[in-house]
Amino acid sequence: MPHMRLDELLEELQARINAVRGTRDRVHSLLEAVVSVGRELDLTQVLRRIVESAAVLVDAQYAALGVIGPDGRTLSQFLTVGLTDEEIATIGPLPAGHGLLGELIHNPEPLRLTDLSEHASSYGFPAHHPPMRTFLGVPIRIRDEVFGNLYLTDKRGGASFDAEDETVISTLSVAAGVAIDNARLYEGAQRQQRWLQTNTEITSNLLSGSSRVEVLGLIGHRAREITNAELADVCVPVTGTDQLVVELASGADSEVRRGLVVPMEGTLAGAAYQSGTPVTSSNIETDERFTASPRRFDGLGPAVAVPLGSTAGAGRGVLLLARATGEPVFTDDELRPLLGFADQAALALELAEHRRDAEQLTLLEDRDRIARDLHDLAIQRLFATGMTLQSAGRFIEHTGAADRVARAVDDLDETIKIIRSTIFALRARDDTDAPTLRARVARAVGEAASSLGFPPRLSMEGLLDTDVPAELADHVAAVLNEALSNAARHAHATRVEVALQATGKEVVLTVTDNGVGIPTDGRRSGLDNLAARARGASGAFEVLAPPEGGSRLVWRAPLRDEDQPAAGVAQGIPVLGD
Repeated sequence: MPHMRLDELLEELQARINAVRGTRDRVHSLLEAVVSVGRELDLTQVLRRIVESAAVLVDAQYAALGVIGPDGRTLSQFLTVGLTDEEIATIGPLPAGHGLLGELIHNPEPLRLTDLSEHASSYGFPAHHPPMRTFLGVPIRIRDEVFGNLYLTDKRGGASFDAEDETVISTLSVAAGVAIDNARLYEGAQRQQRWLQTNTEITSNLLSGSSRVEVLGLIGHRAREITNAELADVCVPVTGTDQLVVELASGADSEVRRGLVVPMEGTLAGAAYQSGTPVTSSNIETDERFTASPRRFDGLGPAVAVPLGSTAGAGRGVLLLARATGEPVFTDDELRPLLGFADQAALALELAEHRRDAEQLTLLEDRDRIARDLHDLAIQRLFATGMTLQSAGRFIEHTGAADRVARAVDDLDETIKIIRSTIFALRARDDTDAPTLRARVARAVGEAASSLGFPPRLSMEGLLDTDVPAELADHVAAVLNEALSNAARHAHATRVEVALQATGKEVVLTVTDNGVGIPTDGRRSGLDNLAARARGASGAFEVLAPPEGGSRLVWRAPLRDEDQPAAGVAQGIPVLGD
């Protein structure tokens, strides 16, 4: 009996020693986890270390960390341990924070369950989700804020999580809160520094004379880079409409998005422009507030649209950023520097417009000078030469020589007409009440550069401002606007060429692009309108497919009725006048 009693005492002592050793090892593991978590400064890495350490400390098969979104009711980010990428993809969308996961959001206190299916908030798992039974959930607090929750399930060996497990994870959550706070402060400081550097870079580019397109490209690229966004678009309003056009696109499929026309109503960018304040979405792909077509957010999640200028409905445009699905939502800490950056971008656009106006004024002054010199010098000399040849023609007895002199006089007359047309075009102003056809065409082509993403090539030939009647000029301008709009919306082209010609008998407008061509089964309402205009002007309209690809639209109409005499001939106007 004494011997048996001694064996029992020795076994009990050994058990206590093992328990102390186990506790010592677990405390050591906890300290290692705390140090490991606190060592990181990158927020994403900190979160990953926390969930991995939690799984190891309590020997859980599955672990997850859910970050609570700005609304305080759902999860904006969900990191898992124990599931493979294939399993995650098979399960489908990540949890949003409903059911048992949402229990800790509404009641942020530790929760231990022997069988999670028996809890009142549990309503099962989605298809292809592995079975789970035991459960331990602990909130992560940062000062007075609940940042998120740790979720652990299925302790290995089939045992349930005990009070000691809860204490260990609660201790880890305290260290995690400190580590997350430090990482967020560091990340915010780094982000603020990058925004300041970017603002300086934009200012330097403006002062060095960079173009509007170059400045916009820098704005979009840097914004996407700093916010870790997949997409960055700069949308500007289309004058006289309730639409926005994507003037700059950065990121995946940028060529497809550039030049895209989107409505104000039912779009994230439109909501920000009309309100003059930032508008966010936790998942732009599925957000029921923004369902207007065309859709361009497949595979994207959190998004924000920031107006360039704080005046509702009268800003310079909108900067739209979107992250990939599963990435963190845009927080208030990110929006503050982003708003400052948007103000800087609006200033950049305003300065670019002022520079463009100054350059335009200089150009117009040069045009006035050239037009004056052409009129005072070139035309007068040509006129004098023509008069001399006309006088000399009377003394030429050889018929062939006299005909040649007469043709030379006619050529001089035609040259004078061309120079006069050029003078009228040079002196035309975009802000006049009745701009010339050349000015209207040049302005339409210039404005199309913002929607196309590049400037179209333009060539004009003939007496467009003198031979083309006003009513026909209106048709030409309307046809050109429709053709350029179609190219911007549907062609996906990288080159557009516009040619306008007045031949003396007809006016011919040709718009050629290297895009995808005209689909046989697509909508043709725009093309039907162009054909109707051609018929109304007694002309013709053709849609051609060039051998090199793309499309070519040819619109033509006669300058006058066949029985109407040419101006300047039947009306008795001299061949050489003024």
